[in-house]
Amino acid sequence: MAMGAILVSSLGWTSFAGAASFSAKSGAETATASFAGTFPKFRDVTLVVRRSGRIVDQQPVRSKWCGGACGPNSYPSRASVIRFARLGSSENRDVVLSLYSGGAHCCTIEQVYVPQNPSKRFEEVEHDFGDPGVRLMPIGVDGSDVFVSANDAFAYKFTDYAASGMPIEILAFSGGTFHNVTRKFPQLIAKDADQWIHAFRADAASHYSDTVGVVAAWVADEDMLGRAAIAQQFLQREAAEGHLNSALGSFEPHGEHYVSVLETFLHRQGYSR
Repeated sequence: MAMGAILVSSLGWTSFAGAASFSAKSGAETATASFAGTFPKFRDVTLVVRRSGRIVDQQPVRSKWCGGACGPNSYPSRASVIRFARLGSSENRDVVLSLYSGGAHCCTIEQVYVPQNPSKRFEEVEHDFGDPGVRLMPIGVDGSDVFVSANDAFAYKFTDYAASGMPIEILAFSGGTFHNVTRKFPQLIAKDADQWIHAFRADAASHYSDTVGVVAAWVADEDMLGRAAIAQQFLQREAAEGHLNSALGSFEPHGEHYVSVLETFLHRQGYSR
């Protein structure tokens, strides 16, 4: 199973009755996120940061994607809702809060709270990771944490959600912004590509009528690995053999037309160079 599929299957919603709070600790600092109400009507969502027991910042939690009604993204445990992470090259640890907007296919939102000197208050920067969800992993420079996800722009692009493939996407956070650093991890890209091509070949061998979603993710990975020309030759051959099809039939591109549409899409997404 590829990275996108792993994330989609593992990140989900857990509801809580009444109120709930989630805390994380790093040295003398403790961060607590509290939620009142129940899904889908959370209210009074608040973040409190304490240092040696004293409140240094307290602020309402809001997101441009779900306002003040965001819920806790509580999989796999309550401890994962809020945590301290070392982002970028600094030894300081930022507060990371994981939210869920609700909805059948949406949306995992990661908020980073960066301490602001000399006030010691925290400024919030957020990113919507959409359907795939995200994992925070210590694989960045000098063991810093990065956000490992998949590119949500591929969902529904060529077929329905269940048959869509989403290539791996890795973001780092530094200087107050999220940065796409996927190309710095060729081994992870290659592993993701390998899983997508296996899925495509299995679908093609079984004459499954929907292959355009998974192969799109493979081509994107191949582009990032500098193998765009090889991927293009592969697509042309598979189109000629009738393996590039969508279960949605004439409503979605297939065959040679699909190859052209995919090439344009990848270029706009920053893959093909």
